[in-house]
Amino acid sequence: MSKRNFVRRFKVAKKALQAGSQNIQPLVRNVGYNDIKIFRGVFKRVTGLTPQEYRNKYARA
Repeated sequence: MSKRNFVRRFKVAKKALQAGSQNIQPLVRNVGYNDIKIFRGVFKRVTGLTPQEYRNKYARA
């Protein structure tokens, strides 16, 4: 995967998590991952937070 594509996918994931409404499983598929555990690990490595922690911290009220 190219760096540009990787960055784009994570922007989409971050926006979806900030919106707070989408379940994590469809989100994982929408950004191109088949395995939620791999996505969680990569997301935590990139952002320093798990997807749930990110959602709790940045979700819009």
